[in-house]
Amino acid sequence: MGIMQEFRDFALKSNFMDMATGIVIGAATTSVVNSLVKDIIMPPIGLLTGGVDFSKLAVTLQPATEDVEAVAINYGLFINALISFAIIMFAVFLLIKAYNSAKAKFEEEEKAAPAEPPKQEVLLTEIRDAIRASNS
Repeated sequence: MGIMQEFRDFALKSNFMDMATGIVIGAATTSVVNSLVKDIIMPPIGLLTGGVDFSKLAVTLQPATEDVEAVAINYGLFINALISFAIIMFAVFLLIKAYNSAKAKFEEEEKAAPAEPPKQEVLLTEIRDAIRASNS
C-alpha cells in the first residue's frame, strides 16, 4: 500500500476531521485566553502588586548596543503564559466534567428505559395472539 493510500485511509477513516476541528478551535481559543490574561487578569494583579507590569519583567543578561539587541530572560511573559495555561486547563476540566456528567446521565437513562423487542419478535407475538383469538 502506497503512502498516498495510507494517508487517504487516515484522513477518511480516522477521527482526522475531529482532530482538525479541535486544533482550529484551540488556536482560536488561544488568542481569546491570551487577551483575557494580558488585558483583563494581569492589570488588577499588577495593581495589587504595586503597579508591576508582568509582561515587562525580565532579567537582562546583555544590554542592547548599537549592533546587537538586548539579551534577556522574560520571566514576566512566562508568568502570563502559566496563567493562560491554568485558565485553559480549568476550562478543559470543566468541559470534560460536563461531558462525563451528560454521558453518565445518558447511560443511566438508557439502562432505565426498557429495550424494545426486535421487530421479528413483535410480529411473532402478533401472529400468536391472532391465532389464539381465532381459536377461541
